Amino acid sequence: MCCFAFRHDTRSAFCVEVFNFRGFRWARAMIHAVQEVNNRLDILPNITLGYHIYDTCFTTSKTVEGTLAYLTGQNETMPNFRCSAGAPLVAVIGAGGSTLTIASSRIVGLYYFPEVGYASSCSVLSDKYQFPSFLRTIPNDNHQSLAMAELVRHFGWVWIGTIAADDDYGKYGIKYFKQNVEKSGICIAFSETIPKIYSREKILEVVEAIKESTANIIVVYSSDIDLSPLMEAIAHNNITGKTWIASEAWVTSALIAKPEYFSFLGGTIGFGVRRGDIPGLKDFLLDVHPDNDARDDLTIEFWQTAFNCTWPNSSIPYNTDFRINVTGRESGVHPVSDQLCTGKEKLEDIKNTYLDVSELRITYNVYKAVFTVAHALNNLDTCVEGNGPFPKNSCAIIYDFEPWQLMYYLKNVKFTTFDNELVKIDDNGDVYASYDIINWQLNETGEISFVKIGIYNDTKDGHEMKIYNNDSIFWNTGTLKPPRSVCTENCQPGTRKGIRHGVPACCFVCIPCADGEISNETDARECFPCPDDYWSNTLKNECVLKEVEFLAYDEALGTTLVALSLFGACIVLSVIIVYRMYRDTALVKANNQELSFLIQLSLAITLLTSFLFVGKPEEWSCQIRQVTLALGFSLCLSCILGKTIALLLTYRGSKLKAAEKHDHISMKSRHQKLLVLISLITEVCICTAYLTCIPPYVYKNMEFQNVKIILECNEGSIEFLCTMFGFDVFLAVLCFITAFIARKLPDNFNEAKFITFGMLVFFIVWISFVPAYLSTRGKFKVAVEIFAILASSFGLLGCIFLPKCYIILLKPERNTEEIISGKATTNDKSAPPTSASCTSEVSNSTLSTMVLDEKRQHVSGSMHCSCPQAPPLQLPLTMIPGQWELRGQSSGGGSVQSPHGRPYA
Repeated sequence: MCCFAFRHDTRSAFCVEVFNFRGFRWARAMIHAVQEVNNRLDILPNITLGYHIYDTCFTTSKTVEGTLAYLTGQNETMPNFRCSAGAPLVAVIGAGGSTLTIASSRIVGLYYFPEVGYASSCSVLSDKYQFPSFLRTIPNDNHQSLAMAELVRHFGWVWIGTIAADDDYGKYGIKYFKQNVEKSGICIAFSETIPKIYSREKILEVVEAIKESTANIIVVYSSDIDLSPLMEAIAHNNITGKTWIASEAWVTSALIAKPEYFSFLGGTIGFGVRRGDIPGLKDFLLDVHPDNDARDDLTIEFWQTAFNCTWPNSSIPYNTDFRINVTGRESGVHPVSDQLCTGKEKLEDIKNTYLDVSELRITYNVYKAVFTVAHALNNLDTCVEGNGPFPKNSCAIIYDFEPWQLMYYLKNVKFTTFDNELVKIDDNGDVYASYDIINWQLNETGEISFVKIGIYNDTKDGHEMKIYNNDSIFWNTGTLKPPRSVCTENCQPGTRKGIRHGVPACCFVCIPCADGEISNETDARECFPCPDDYWSNTLKNECVLKEVEFLAYDEALGTTLVALSLFGACIVLSVIIVYRMYRDTALVKANNQELSFLIQLSLAITLLTSFLFVGKPEEWSCQIRQVTLALGFSLCLSCILGKTIALLLTYRGSKLKAAEKHDHISMKSRHQKLLVLISLITEVCICTAYLTCIPPYVYKNMEFQNVKIILECNEGSIEFLCTMFGFDVFLAVLCFITAFIARKLPDNFNEAKFITFGMLVFFIVWISFVPAYLSTRGKFKVAVEIFAILASSFGLLGCIFLPKCYIILLKPERNTEEIISGKATTNDKSAPPTSASCTSEVSNSTLSTMVLDEKRQHVSGSMHCSCPQAPPLQLPLTMIPGQWELRGQSSGGGSVQSPHGRPYA
């Protein structure tokens, strides 16, 4: 069964007055689809589909009458009666509009009889509790309402009017649209209803509401038949300057899209269901003729209406008073000619909606509806017994199946059309929503053309609306810009909307934004405070970036400090390389190589710490820069302390030896390492507590002025910070004291003196740093700290290592054990005496830590000069582990006594 509306009468249930060419095209498209299915071998082979066509006349009563007649099988309108010996009934295709379909679907739903709608888009039909057997090939109106709301938001319209037909289609569609736009703060200026039964008074009320409203955007949810009287009244009152938003039911209707209406309907934007191509349809439409079937009353009435003539010997009831012309070329009502039809009239000579296949939208849905049923039947027919979906894996029989069995296959149908569109029914009986956004424009021939300007698709992840090009849209305002529709004039950027009591929210006052707040769009609902990094400009319409101050890499000061840091690191690396290359020389051996390397490493760390202070402060850099600096200095100072303590003990040992006391204490290498380890562990514990309890963080200092940000690190707990660096100061003080005491150690290198000078530089730098740091702000405060780091590091590096490198590289003749230890004699009597002079004694303790390697022991013995005029004693000092006694004899004789008392010559 197929239900279509071919005639319309607003006064009764009889089909008179209007013949609908679109409805007749839909019926012919259905017949064409059925014939195509019957001719195909891949769908329902050896099975032929038939059809019954019922005219609903756009009335509920005729729709119910046709539905009952179909279900009885005897064209009898008796409920709960079925008497038919012919082919089994399959499904209902229809019944046109949503109101008609709701009526028929409530009846067929009682029997769970399938009904597939092609133009019934009302959202209530998705309710499977009320309409369990209804499916459709047109999208649910909820999607269209959402698309309309999205379109209104896209163009910024906030003051709109709505008009809906007084039926389920209009009521449900406009209701869901209002719900969506009101969530976005869009106001409804007026909301009117078009009567289903023509009422001049009601039509004039709607016209007056449109004329009096300041809303320039009007959304209309109605069919073309219901909307036609209102459009005639609007044309009569010459209402222009409005932009109409059309629903799919009338957006491509030739009954409304007449050239004479373009002055007030031009620029209409609407949503049309997806357009499709049906192969062979145009030829099939042209093939209609009354002579093909003398019993085809619809074809005869179509012919009479199309050519304004009377078919000879026609039994079709024919009203000779008037006919409504729906060709879009003539207006209103015109008299009918008494001319008889000859049968030689040519359809190619007429232009009406019947032959217009350029906008096949609802027609395409009819085509898909037929194929939906056909594919479901084919799946039912190809079911393999034992693998079926029904109890005991059974299948239905194609010649004798129950409606609910076909419903199973309809709900799971899935196929691809001729133009590769996927048709799939979901659990609610709906299909995937896809709309073309259409704009009414006037073409070269003076007729209205439907120009596609965008698309709207609904997906699993949401919806998507795309306007191809705003400039391609025709507006009835005569400009390329979309029309404005507001209750009051827009609030300019820099102001916000204020509420006016007693009026809709779209009617407002404009209030300037406060300092530090901006509104950068028209009709802003509120002023937004600028982010912490910004401040409002004079017009309060833009947040201006505050000047952010920090020591950057790309500025001269930052670049210079970084370059100095890299230069210092390269020097440290060079020192490490020199020490490595000359590790077998006396000077390098005389230094504890492990402590020397740790000092060099720590100085490299402190120098490279500058990189953590330069650049934009980050959380990680704030947390590690002071900790890294403290640990670097702790490692350096603890190693120096180990050296200075060893020097001090050596110095004391030399004095005790001179006083012939032997109970002095020496510091071995493992003791030095233990001291370094204890110092480093102590500092690590302090740093860990610091980072755990109150860690540093990035702080935007805006206390001094609103337009400027000093980006700096807040060091967290000052107490922890002072404790952390206080420990370094403690180590530095110990280093200085011990080095100062041991500065007079009698060797030729004076290491204690150099360490003393290095610690003096260290103290001078950091004592000067404190007042300079407290008196500066911003990036210069960071620069002062970096300068102190570099200066103190360079001071320690220069005082401790550069003198040694000078001797290693430039004075290699002085890099001998005799010179380094001060034991070599000289012929120059004016030279100052050293610890190796003839009058000195070598004690059991080493005279200088620079003479000793960790694995070597002290050289003991006494050397006496028996004669001042004798030649100087020249003895090679071979460092061999053990206690050695050196005995000197005058006049060039001498011997070396081994630990066992045996002399060596």
